[in-house]
Amino acid sequence: MKRQLSVFLKGAGMGAADAVPGVSGGTIAFVTGIYEELIHTIKQFGPAAIPAWRRGGLRGLVVHLNLAFALPLLLGVGISLVSVAHLVVWLLDDYPLLLNGFFFGLVAASALVVSRHPVDWKPWHLLPLVVGLLLAHGLPKLMPMVNLLGSPSLMLVIAGAIAISALLLPGVSGSFLLLSMGLYGTVMQGIRSFDLALLGTFSIGCLIGLFGFSRLLSWLLRHYHAATLQLLVGFIVGSLPVLWPWRELVRYQLGPEGRMIPLDYRYLTPGHYADLTGEPGLLLPVLVTMLVGAALVLMLDRYAGDNPDMATEGSQPPPDKEDGSNA
Repeated sequence: MKRQLSVFLKGAGMGAADAVPGVSGGTIAFVTGIYEELIHTIKQFGPAAIPAWRRGGLRGLVVHLNLAFALPLLLGVGISLVSVAHLVVWLLDDYPLLLNGFFFGLVAASALVVSRHPVDWKPWHLLPLVVGLLLAHGLPKLMPMVNLLGSPSLMLVIAGAIAISALLLPGVSGSFLLLSMGLYGTVMQGIRSFDLALLGTFSIGCLIGLFGFSRLLSWLLRHYHAATLQLLVGFIVGSLPVLWPWRELVRYQLGPEGRMIPLDYRYLTPGHYADLTGEPGLLLPVLVTMLVGAALVLMLDRYAGDNPDMATEGSQPPPDKEDGSNA
């Protein structure tokens, strides 16, 4: 029960983070030590589940799908999206500097924690680190190219695959990429109006991205663990500028629905921000929230080191039996 409660709370954190542009649920999964188990669990949902059910019945299926982990996690994400996320959105509207400061400290400390614990680090691992940095910086700028596909249905499928894949990557916000494609409003309106045709097309893309990308990540983590972690650290560090509290939007374009798509920011000092906007820079309060976010991650890391169960929670994948057999 303690394990399920812990996973539920981490799922709630993932759901709340997804409400903040520039923060992904994957970042919270990474910070809280469940990232690898999440990727390997998603990978288990596929055709291999059928022979697992035939061989072991319901119990075999539960073990194969790692439902003891997946169900409380999904419950936490779902409840958070309809409750805690509203609090986060309110904080983002009324106290954006403080909220961005908290997530900046949290994300920066998570990159530090992961990068200082390489399993078998080698000099060439700097390459995936740099690739992650470049991709995190460049992906939003590439997203408007999706509009060149022409076909609205194809655009929705591609957008769904990209957005759901981004949710699995720490430091990459799926909702932000949708906004960059100019499709955020279309998808949100489809959800509000319950447009089954639109949602069905978008969901096809999500399923393709979810099952395809989770298998790629699972394979990379199994065969190139340290290099893949460095790639993910690059994504995390590359997302930090989006969370810098004191910034000014200097370049944007309008999407198909007239929504503003951010393209470039200018990063300011607290004093310059106050002079430019006429609002207080809140240097001390923001620094406090940064420290709180960083301290939370460092405490989780220390607790994981003192608690063997938690330390191995995110590093041990569920049984990976493609033929459906159970150990």
